[in-house]
Amino acid sequence: MEKLQKRAVLWITGAFKTAPSLGVKAIAGLIPIQLYLQKLSGRSELRVHALPDNHILQSLIVNNSNSITNLHPFSLSLLTGRQCGLIKSHLANMNNWFNEVFPSFDPINPEFKLGNRIINCFSNHFLFHLFSKSSNCLFKSQIQQLNNIAIESSNTSLTALVVTDTSVKNNVASSIVHIHVYNNLIVKMLHYTINVTSTEAEFFAIRCDINQASHYQNISKIIIVTNSIHATKKIFNPSSHLLQKQAALILNDLRNFFDCHYKNTIEFWECPSKSK
Repeated sequence: MEKLQKRAVLWITGAFKTAPSLGVKAIAGLIPIQLYLQKLSGRSELRVHALPDNHILQSLIVNNSNSITNLHPFSLSLLTGRQCGLIKSHLANMNNWFNEVFPSFDPINPEFKLGNRIINCFSNHFLFHLFSKSSNCLFKSQIQQLNNIAIESSNTSLTALVVTDTSVKNNVASSIVHIHVYNNLIVKMLHYTINVTSTEAEFFAIRCDINQASHYQNISKIIIVTNSIHATKKIFNPSSHLLQKQAALILNDLRNFFDCHYKNTIEFWECPSKSK
């Protein structure tokens, strides 16, 4: 099929046979055939979620809404984890997609109600510190400032220093979280997730950060050092977006933390991964 696509793009563009395949495909506005097939396959696997609950495909996959009486004798729910891991089929892919589909929008959540938003009620309780690469001197100055903050936070039991990093490689998102209080590592988490974006993984990591740090005893200040400051800013965005439901959960944790004491604050510091 790749050869057929190559012939088609050569006919469209009028390029020579020796022209690079990816280059002429880009000029013709066509994606590689294997990626297009993956796109069609993914769409067909997602269509099962639009089927009624009594459809036979719904009884074959692991669906929490299905009762035990509706399970098919060959349902994936009746297999062990090892058996499910050995299955490589279209049905298994459907099942994986089913466990990854969840509602993302929550526009009527009280956290986004005008006048009740965090940015209206607690505007002086959170700060963003952006990292600048405009000059080498400024870069070193900001690194030194982060070092000073780390030293200061290690000398008090009232500050939680949180360092989080997220990366995506081969469709696998890795999130690592370290939470330090009084120069002691109290929480270390490492999460692997498939079929998510780096922003989604960063949202999950930040939610874990705030939830863990805010519930630690006598903490009045949380400092989060992250390599994805744009994801943290999205938390406070009241408009509809794909991560709105997750943002509402994070905002609820922040509201509870700020309500505990009027001096409770949180700061977000941007730091590139290489600088950490």
